[in-house]
Amino acid sequence: MFSVIFPGQGSQMVGMGKEFFEKYDLVKDIFEQADDVLASPLSKIILEGSKNELDLTKNTQPAIFLISYSIFHLIKKEFGVDLNKAKFFAGHSLGEYSALSCAGYLNFADTLKLLRIRGEAMQNAVPEGEGGMIAVLGSTVENIEAILKENKKNFLTEIANDNTDGQIVLSGRNNDLIKLIEILKSKSIKNIKLPVSAPFHCQLMNKATKIMKKEIDKVNFQDGNNILISNVTADEIQNTTDLKTLLVKQIENRVRWRESVINMINKGVTQFIEIGPGKVLSGLIKRINKDVKINTINNESDIKDLKK
Repeated sequence: MFSVIFPGQGSQMVGMGKEFFEKYDLVKDIFEQADDVLASPLSKIILEGSKNELDLTKNTQPAIFLISYSIFHLIKKEFGVDLNKAKFFAGHSLGEYSALSCAGYLNFADTLKLLRIRGEAMQNAVPEGEGGMIAVLGSTVENIEAILKENKKNFLTEIANDNTDGQIVLSGRNNDLIKLIEILKSKSIKNIKLPVSAPFHCQLMNKATKIMKKEIDKVNFQDGNNILISNVTADEIQNTTDLKTLLVKQIENRVRWRESVINMINKGVTQFIEIGPGKVLSGLIKRINKDVKINTINNESDIKDLKK
């Protein structure tokens, strides 16, 4: 039994998908459709850069989705592998949109438009330079939660991503993160400031939540082909009404990736197939459970290995 998973922000790189774009008309057509939908040269930004332009959240989010979506459909139409036989679909943050689109809950154009708006809304929710994120290494969620609770009167930071055992990401205002970092240092807990310009997945994203609620309410979701696992609950999404609600909640809530993976494994999943740029999620899953099989699909060789 396998699950298909889709990466989130941070997996992007200039030139991602170039091998597929140059060889397959199907991918060229999907890229051209994306440019038309967004009325901007997203394909050129992906294939040629600049990196700074690709790293703008308004570009990063639709770009990563475009790569994941292209690879997913290429695998089926050119290589005859039907990934819709998967038990579950899941994605990390924006990857959840890749999952729901590839599973048939939302069409390609609407997904692109939502991610462009989502990227802009999240980027603009907090003035640039005011908020940020840090990764905490070698600690547990319970330990970090206890530290945050003990210091809630001194500063406000929140767990944004529970990625794996020993890797937790926190968001907050930079002034508050500085206070948290001092406490972590005093406890010999390693942390790294992340190169992001906004504090994602915390209540500072409230402006983005309001914008996305209006936009998501406008869109028609269909009943998809596969069961989706929610970032917010780490469990199965029951219907499209719940899906809309959870996508809105996802903006300010913790991405429960570790719990999501454990839940899928407990429900019988023995293989994960990561569709999209990079190998971030595959690396996280290896740390969560060393026994499951993992395939990362970044190039044609990866697809051939998957077919075997």
